Amino acid sequence: MLGTGIIKGMVETARNFVGSYTDEARLTTSEYPEEKLSPKENARTFPFLVFDTTDSAAGLRCVACQICEKECPPKCIYIEKSKTKKPDYTGKPQLFPAVFDIDISVCMSCQICVEVCPFDAIKMDQAFELSTSDRFGGLLLHKEDLAKPNDYYISIHPSEAREVDERLAAEKVKAEAKAKAEAAGSASEPKPAIAPTTKPAPAQPQTGASATPAPATT
Repeated sequence: MLGTGIIKGMVETARNFVGSYTDEARLTTSEYPEEKLSPKENARTFPFLVFDTTDSAAGLRCVACQICEKECPPKCIYIEKSKTKKPDYTGKPQLFPAVFDIDISVCMSCQICVEVCPFDAIKMDQAFELSTSDRFGGLLLHKEDLAKPNDYYISIHPSEAREVDERLAAEKVKAEAKAKAEAAGSASEPKPAIAPTTKPAPAQPQTGASATPAPATT
C-alpha cells in the first residue's frame, strides 16, 4: 500500500510523544537551568589546581616544574617560578608558582597537562557554566581562580581521587620512614676523636760550653 512507511513512522512518533508524558524512563529532557543533571564522573571541561589542607597557598601541590606548560599543545598555560622555597603540606621545602594562568578560551580540554604532571597537582574540572561578556580577561583564569581543595576533586572524580590519595599517602609514609632512618643513622655514628694539641716548650738559654763562642783575636 502506498504510504505505509509514512504511516508507520507517524505512529511511532505519536507513541514516543505520548510516552514522553506518561513514562518517566522516557523523560530525557531536563528543565535547565532550574533542573541540572549531574555530569558523569569522566566528564571534563578545563583544568584546575588541587591543594591540600585549608590553605590554598600553602597546600598547593604544584611545584612550578613547568612540564604542563611545555607539553600544552595550544600553549594556553603560563607559569612563573618562585625565587624562594617554602614548606609544602608535608613540611618539605619546595618551589611554588608565583604566577599560574590558564586561558580557557584557548584550552582544548585535551587533558595532556593532567597526564604529564608528576605531582597530581592539576586535574580536569566539570564546571561548564563559564560564559562571560569579557572574552579576554574573563576567560583568563589565575592561580587564585584555579585553586580548589582536594575535597572538591574527590566530589567530582571519586574513583580517581581515591587512587591518587592512596598513592600519595603511601609515598608520604615512605618518605617519613626514610627520613627517620637517616636521622637514626646519623645519631648512631661515632664522632671522630679530636687529638689534644700541645704547645712546644719555650727555648732555654744556653750556658757554659754550649754558650755563644767568644770572638776570635788576631
